[in-house]
Amino acid sequence: MAKTKKTPIRQRMHVRKGDTIQVISGRDKGKVGEITAVNPKTSQVTIEGVNVRTKHVKPRQEGESGQIITFEAPIHSSNVMLYSTKEKTVSRVGYTYTEDGRKVRMLRKTGEIID
Repeated sequence: MAKTKKTPIRQRMHVRKGDTIQVISGRDKGKVGEITAVNPKTSQVTIEGVNVRTKHVKPRQEGESGQIITFEAPIHSSNVMLYSTKEKTVSRVGYTYTEDGRKVRMLRKTGEIID
C-alpha cells in the first residue's frame, strides 16, 4: 500500500505579520525584529535580520558570474515572543475586548494593546 503525504493542519499562531518580536531560543537568541512573512501550515515565521543564510548560486548562462545571495530563513513560531518597544520587554499574548466590543490582542506583562 502506498503512503500518502498528510498535509499539516493549519495552526492558530500568537503572532502576525508586522508584529515586533524577540527570539527567545536558538542561534539568534535575543534579536529583535519585525515579522515579514507567516506560514500557518508549518507554524513558521520569517523575521527581518534574523536567521540570515547564504546561498551560493551557480552561473546559469555562459559569461555570467556566480553569486552569493543572503536571505532570511523561517524559524518556528514557538521560538519567538511579542516585544514591547515602549517597555523594552517580551510578553505572552492575551486577548481582551475594547469598549466597542472588538476583540484585540494585548501584552499580558504590560497591558499594552497590539492591534
